[in-house]
Amino acid sequence: MRDLSLHILDLTQNSVRANATLVQLDITVDERKWITIRITDDGCGMDAELKERVLSPFATTRTTRKVGLGIPLMAQNARLTGGDVTLESEVGKGTVLTVMLDGGSIDCLPLGDLAGTMTTLISANPDKPDFVLTCKSVKGEMLFDTRQVRQVLSGVSLNEPEITAWMLSAIQEEIEPIFGGVIL
Repeated sequence: MRDLSLHILDLTQNSVRANATLVQLDITVDERKWITIRITDDGCGMDAELKERVLSPFATTRTTRKVGLGIPLMAQNARLTGGDVTLESEVGKGTVLTVMLDGGSIDCLPLGDLAGTMTTLISANPDKPDFVLTCKSVKGEMLFDTRQVRQVLSGVSLNEPEITAWMLSAIQEEIEPIFGGVIL
C-alpha cells in the first residue's frame, strides 16, 4: 500500500465485516513524530486462536480468498520504522488494533488522504456502523462523529452526494491544521 490511509481503509473494513455498530479511529502524532493509529470496534471479536491466525499473512476469515494481508502488511510497515502492532480482542466485545510508527523514519509511509478514506468508509456504510475519527498532534485536535451528523440530518442518508461532499470538506478542513506539515 502506498500510504497509511489505504491501510486504515482495509483494516477498518474488518470492523465492518465483524458487524460493529461503532468504529473508532484515533490517530495521534506526538512531539517526537511517533504516530499511533488505534482502531477500536464493538464487533464480534476474536478468540485467541483466530487472533493468532490474523497476525499471519496466510490466514483470513474471508471465504473469497485464502490469505489476509491487512494486519500483517501494516505490522511490516510499522516494524520497518521501528514500531509495532498490538491486537486485543474478546469474543462478543470487540477488537482494538494499535499501530505505532516512527513518523520521522525514512521508511514511514505518508498519511495519505485520510479525509477521503473516512468519507469512503461512511458513504459505503451509510446505515451502520457509526464512525468516530479523532486526530491529535502538538498543533491541536479534532473529532468527527457520524452519530452527531445523523442527529443533525435527521433521516437523510450519509451517502447522499451533497452530504458526502460536505463530510469530505469538513474532515479535510479539520485535519489540515493538525497534521499539515507533520505527516502529510
